[in-house]
Amino acid sequence: MDKPVVQTRKSRPPPGRSVRADGDSTRARILQAARRRLIEEGYANLSVREIAADAGVNHALIGYHFQGKQQLVLAVLDEANARLLERQTRMYNADAPLSAKWKQACEFYEEDLKSGFVRLLMELMGASFHDEQLRREFTPRLLGWKKLIEEATEKFIADTGLELPVSARAIAAWITWFWFGLEAGMTLGVPESEGNQREALAAITALIERAEAAAARKTPARRAR
Repeated sequence: MDKPVVQTRKSRPPPGRSVRADGDSTRARILQAARRRLIEEGYANLSVREIAADAGVNHALIGYHFQGKQQLVLAVLDEANARLLERQTRMYNADAPLSAKWKQACEFYEEDLKSGFVRLLMELMGASFHDEQLRREFTPRLLGWKKLIEEATEKFIADTGLELPVSARAIAAWITWFWFGLEAGMTLGVPESEGNQREALAAITALIERAEAAAARKTPARRAR
């Protein structure tokens, strides 16, 4: 059951801003308020009325724009997910060694921790365990990251000519589920001294650099044939 609306200084719209009954401005304010609440309080404590109060709109407008709480949180995820997947795609398509791209991915990860995106993703993953309808919507969005990593892995193998005993699909699965496990542990607050998360990221960088060096040594031999 939603909590009663309590008007506070935080929940009122900023002075001088007119509150529109509909349109892109209203939708954007609702998304911003929902994202903040989701990150700070979690999915289980999310209240449509409190989100509406933060956004300065009637709570009925959330139903008008998003058809309820579930579609609202998915819209919050989609807004961030699309932008970040595009960011990662540009990075992987850049003309740079994979080790440099991996380092950049690690820097992006630190940004996503600070912005709250990782917590947002973990909140919706946790909620999906007990909400079948949310799970059906959330899972394909989550797997968009696996698809991106698989494409980058296939490109790396093709570009370097590495002969591996496993498929790019399997390697992408290792990387994908490693990342999600890492994100879950760090969202739970497992410290580096116990989880060794950043040490693991640095170790993967070293492995990629070794693979690149091995590929570079093989290149002259292939050309000489």
